Formats: sequence, C-alpha cells, structure tokens
Amino acid sequence: MTAETAAVLPSLMVVLAAAIWAVAVVGAQLECVDAARAGARAAARGESIEQVRQLVADLAPDGAEVAVLRDAHTTRVSVSAQVRPKWGERLPAVSVGSDAAVITEPGADEAT
Repeated sequence: MTAETAAVLPSLMVVLAAAIWAVAVVGAQLECVDAARAGARAAARGESIEQVRQLVADLAPDGAEVAVLRDAHTTRVSVSAQVRPKWGERLPAVSVGSDAAVITEPGADEAT
C-alpha cells in the first residue's frame, strides 16, 4: 500500500459511514410514513385509539412518538422519532416523522 492510498483510506471510511447513516435515516422516515398511513386508516375505520397506537408502534422506529386525533370528519395520525446510528451514540439525533389524514368513516368517531 502506498502512502497516498493510506492517506485516502480514512476519508473513504468517513464517506462510507455517512452513506450508511443516510440510508438508515431514510429507512426510518419511510417507517414513519407507513406507520402514519396505516394508523390513520385503522383509526378512520373505527378501531380503538389504543389498538391504533399499538399498530403504529409496531410499524414505527423504536421510541417513536404517536399522536392520534379523530373527529366526525377527519382522522389524523402523526409519528415522529429521533434516529441516531447504533455505532455513533454520541452523534446528534436526526428527527424524522410523518403525518397522515383521512376522512373518518360514519360512526367511527364514536369508538374509543
């Protein structure tokens, strides 16, 4: 290995780590989108808020916060999470999240 190659190697490792971290953040964002959509559909059908929260928690990243608002017209679910790489606990967390809103089905707003 030449001296030039040895000097470039740490830079390549940093770029590779950043790319892997970016993929993990995008994956967590997509999990939030899927969880919010599934939760909004379930809540709009009339499933209980606790069932909806459990469904969303199962689909969302670990430690995600969930908010469910349902009235006679609209059902909204918000999911947000703080994501940090498992190999870099000292790095700052990145916030990801998603909101989903659907029309509430008749009678669903009376469910608990």
